[in-house]
Amino acid sequence: MTFLDYAFMQRALLAAVLVGITAPAVGIYLVQRRQALMGDGIGHVAMTGVGLGFLLSWSPVWMATAVSVLGAVLMELIRWYGRTRGDIALAMLFYGGMAGGVMLINLAPGGSNTNLMSYLFGSLTTVSQEDVTAICLLAAFVLLVTLGLRRQLFAVSQDEEFARVTGLPVRALNLLTAVTAAVTVTVAMRIVGLLLVSALMVVPVAAAQQLSRSFAATFAIAVAIGVSVTIGGTVTTYYRNVPPGATIVLLAIGAFILLTALATPLARRRARAAAQETGDPAECTIPATRSPERKVGV
Repeated sequence: MTFLDYAFMQRALLAAVLVGITAPAVGIYLVQRRQALMGDGIGHVAMTGVGLGFLLSWSPVWMATAVSVLGAVLMELIRWYGRTRGDIALAMLFYGGMAGGVMLINLAPGGSNTNLMSYLFGSLTTVSQEDVTAICLLAAFVLLVTLGLRRQLFAVSQDEEFARVTGLPVRALNLLTAVTAAVTVTVAMRIVGLLLVSALMVVPVAAAQQLSRSFAATFAIAVAIGVSVTIGGTVTTYYRNVPPGATIVLLAIGAFILLTALATPLARRRARAAAQETGDPAECTIPATRSPERKVGV
């Protein structure tokens, strides 16, 4: 008997694949915008939605989606109008969302810290068929936005002023990016957990940037890494009885370290080749480097 013979593992693997696709698909835009920690903030706010779901006996996934979308919109409004006190307002929103979720889930009938832990750090056995249905619908929305509007979102992520001059609705696209990130958080929370989902948005993108400079290639490699680590983490959790969210994130960090180690000598070889073509000493050339905040071209 293999792990695929169990219904809960079938549901968990399907959810893991969708998380592995959607998280990097949104994360690449957040990295370009230098908002890598946005997913972490939305995860804090989503806790209030989870608590409301338990308190009102509604689906925690759908309630978390509604609350996190509202929180993401507020974050964008604060970014636009907050100015000097924007960081304080964001801190209150993040920590208030987490505190509200903890309070509501303990006030709910049958609610406890055990329920809370499965949403904070993920749990394979608690992924229900209703959760899978919600995750599929939300993931479809995320992919529709990130792929269908990739050129517009890329332009806004690269240079808002230039995008505005070209006639793009910058504020509407920024709001759409924030909403899509919020939806992605709720897609991933059953597998990775609300506290670790931001890592899955950022780390695969950072790892992919070690190998590619183009947007399309970085997008494809990041999604491939995301799917690989989520499937690998899910299977490892089944056999080793370890936390799924932590396992997935550690695998993603391992992939980043491995690709960085492989990319460094390649970058040096390219620098030497460029130096030979130009006739400059190799030590006078600046090797190509990449970082999670490096903007890549289309």
